[in-house]
Amino acid sequence: MLGYELTYHSACLQVLLYAILLMILLSPFDMFYLSSRFFFLRTMWRIALPLQAITFPDFFMADIFTSMSKVFSDLERSGCRMVHRQVATIAWFEADSICGSHSVAIPLVLVLPYLCRFFQCLRQYKDTKEKTCLLNALKYSTAVPVIFLSALKYHVFPDVWISFYRPLWLISSVVNSLYSFYWDIKRDWDLSILTRIFMFKNPSAWSNLLYGRSWVFYWVLGSNLILRCTWTYKLSAHLRHNYLTVFAITALEVVRRFQWVFFRVENEWNKMTAKQNFEMSSDVMPSESDRLLDSNSHKV
Repeated sequence: MLGYELTYHSACLQVLLYAILLMILLSPFDMFYLSSRFFFLRTMWRIALPLQAITFPDFFMADIFTSMSKVFSDLERSGCRMVHRQVATIAWFEADSICGSHSVAIPLVLVLPYLCRFFQCLRQYKDTKEKTCLLNALKYSTAVPVIFLSALKYHVFPDVWISFYRPLWLISSVVNSLYSFYWDIKRDWDLSILTRIFMFKNPSAWSNLLYGRSWVFYWVLGSNLILRCTWTYKLSAHLRHNYLTVFAITALEVVRRFQWVFFRVENEWNKMTAKQNFEMSSDVMPSESDRLLDSNSHKV
């Protein structure tokens, strides 16, 4: 009985912590970085409803949210168990309970960040008519079969899963990992590795970016490929029962996303500074922050 009360009070403290963080985030008072909180909330709203031109913060934040899909899924599971008072009860351990690991809500929450990026790409195509936006949308759509085919394991007969759905899941996982890796290298980072493998041996902005240390690029390419493949583990509900493995892959995804952010921002800044001469010829010179946050010169 004492253990039940302690666990229940612990769950109440977690709810209280979430409530406090939400109140701070929504607070209208000029405290706790009001302008930054307002900018974050506005970006969240623009991600949820991409009814306007997509800016760099919009797709940049939405890309980061795709790495947090497992986090959002865990938050939904925790909230579900608290609302249905499954904390410290036998239902906590029942996979088939309303808040168990077999719930259909898990793939629905996992897929939400990818759907947001998918619709952002469609919105960008509507504004720019560039076919690369459709190819980018296709990249995010490849995560959908990985998520839902994995969830099907708990809703079909085992022999059907092994003979039919598991091969489809493996194929979709390989397609998603390789497509995402290609897009990171070729589009987001603009390394053009697939057209000239050793391009950073020649003088260029990229070859001199890290003082000619080409091993850094080899490390980034190799680690990004491996971590892109391991991240499929987190999107697959039927592989998420080994908590130590899940924790390790989550930590590695933080490293991979940091690498992606570093090269993505650097590449975007290089492309903008390439247009500096044209901007200097205009009457009004935009500030550095306006250049980075404006939607006219960014590709998603």
